[in-house]
Amino acid sequence: MPLIAVSYLVFAGGLLFGYAELGVWAGCITATIALGFLRIAVPRRDGTRWALVALFAGAFTIAAFDGRPDRRESRVRHAEGQHGILDRARARAAKSIEATFRDDAPMAKALLIADRQQIPLEMNDAFVAAGLVHILSISGLHVGIIAASITLLFESARLSRKLSAIATVIVVALYVALLGAQPPALRAAAMVGAVTLGRISQRPTSPWALLAIGAFIPLIQPEIVSNLGYQLSVAGMAALIASASFARKFLKPRYTGLRRKLYGEVAASVLATVVTAPLIAWSFGRVSMIGPLSNLVATPIVAVLQPLLFLALLLSPLEGPARFAADAAHPLLAALHTCARFFAGVPGAVVNFTPGWPAVVCALGAVCCLIVAIVSRFPARPLLLGTVCLAFGIAVPFPVLTSGQMEIHMLDVGQGDAVLIRSPAGRWIVVDAGRAWRGGDAGRSVVVPYVKSRGGSVAAFILSHPHMDHVGGASTTLQALRPDAYFDAAFAGASAAYRASLTVAAAQGIPWHRVRPGGSLDVDGLSVTFLAPDSSWAASLADANEASTVLLVRYGMVRFLLTGDAEREEEDWLLGNAPTLRADVLKVAHHGSTTSSGSRFVRQVCPALALISVGAVNSYGHPSSNVVAAFRGIGARVVRTDEDGTIVVRTDGAKLELRTVDGNWELLADSSGSSSGLPSRCQTG
Repeated sequence: MPLIAVSYLVFAGGLLFGYAELGVWAGCITATIALGFLRIAVPRRDGTRWALVALFAGAFTIAAFDGRPDRRESRVRHAEGQHGILDRARARAAKSIEATFRDDAPMAKALLIADRQQIPLEMNDAFVAAGLVHILSISGLHVGIIAASITLLFESARLSRKLSAIATVIVVALYVALLGAQPPALRAAAMVGAVTLGRISQRPTSPWALLAIGAFIPLIQPEIVSNLGYQLSVAGMAALIASASFARKFLKPRYTGLRRKLYGEVAASVLATVVTAPLIAWSFGRVSMIGPLSNLVATPIVAVLQPLLFLALLLSPLEGPARFAADAAHPLLAALHTCARFFAGVPGAVVNFTPGWPAVVCALGAVCCLIVAIVSRFPARPLLLGTVCLAFGIAVPFPVLTSGQMEIHMLDVGQGDAVLIRSPAGRWIVVDAGRAWRGGDAGRSVVVPYVKSRGGSVAAFILSHPHMDHVGGASTTLQALRPDAYFDAAFAGASAAYRASLTVAAAQGIPWHRVRPGGSLDVDGLSVTFLAPDSSWAASLADANEASTVLLVRYGMVRFLLTGDAEREEEDWLLGNAPTLRADVLKVAHHGSTTSSGSRFVRQVCPALALISVGAVNSYGHPSSNVVAAFRGIGARVVRTDEDGTIVVRTDGAKLELRTVDGNWELLADSSGSSSGLPSRCQTG
């Protein structure tokens, strides 16, 4: 117990001083101590007691790691193109899946190798609203189905139960390695191995001990606890174990046969929805109310679908048999997608709610108390403590936590733009809001949850131009975030979505301002200067791209240039009229299209970092390989949302820190240049 108390003190220090990884290590230390007491095979009550201690620590650790910015400078370095054996194996598997499943490849890759990058936003939105988003992430459900199928196959081949169990563990281990050792799959594989070991040694195994085994993974990679798939996997498993205890206590004495089985499934589904709700709300800004029912329908589909997908992957070297298995899986993939769309469309199926990190911490504490109450003989005390946690999270105001630096967040909204500028004091400037689709938009699905979960008011919304992939989510964003001002170039003949955004702004009392070259906006020490468009010049234009709002953002010595979808004609206008275009970071225009990023413009801006917002496997062929090569030719680092996910650039005014899904990098700003105002790499003869 003293060691557990020490680990909690370390955790508190991590929260107080912003060293988030200390919180991670505290949770891992606690879980490891608990595991030492568990010894895998122990009496159920003792195992439950210590595993719940580990689970409680892990819940707070997850929220701390996600919610608190790490103030330390990153020391992580990565080289472009440097990949390990597992990464190469996963890339080969992805290519095989694309060739085998073709149009179904995005969903097949999500279900087989945990690659969700190509899942369209509208599909992801439907799964979130239906309460089925966990199905698109590899979890214990997927690995367990595959393990059961492999065991059945080996036993059908007349192997002994012992050999079948060992062979199953080996195949599952190889599969998890092929996935790139994804955290949820790794946790599930560890559980499969522990169950197999218990069967071979004929020793009873506490399910809570199996859950605690997953605590070893963050000891190797602490950042794993911030992975949503890992969080949902652990929380879902805890809910399933607790639901089994609930069934023994309340259902077994009252019901028998099919009725008890059905009520047990409903109880498990409801509890899993409740336990994972804080994490879903934190990540997606919504909680599905229909999740318990949709999971009852979707789980049998996945149970049949997952072995077929795995078989197609195994047979991928043989084109004919692999295609046969893929064709057999196609109706099930369609059924799963139809199930998500159907339940997402039910009135009242989803509640929009985005908690801040303190509320998530309190909600996770309440969830842990609920689980303790279910498995405990005396549930009153944990239920009371859980109620206190919820009341504390609702009633007590918490300060907005920031890094103390200026940040640019380029959100992954598919084929569209949504860029967030955050001031050192935590206020936001939102530039564009992504696209819209039938029944949803990127503003509601991505922009609003991202801002609300991190806290802070919105100083301004700036629209680059009124094309649907930029203005589609504007109405939702304006209504939910209520910025202090709306800036726009007022291009004539705009879309219905643009007109709707103006209507919402007027209804919300948000002042509207027309963008003019030379206009500026100052927010907490950062300066935003509008460089274009000029209204008299833009009046004769027929394409809204050419009238894109162009921003120069300054903080200290560092400059950011945001160009919307500006094409060559507007770039030429800027070269002749803008006082300066030099920038350390450039938001590449028009998703990297060849219609933008002319050679003169690229060399004049001469960025050290080029950011491209683009959808995976888009029909336009963006970004152009020539454009990417042009930026790399001047020594710029190119990052893109279709490969790197949401991109965050942070600066203290002197140096840059880049964060993507693959890690962190430090870059030196180079605003001083030479006598010509440009770094030597961008000067021409």
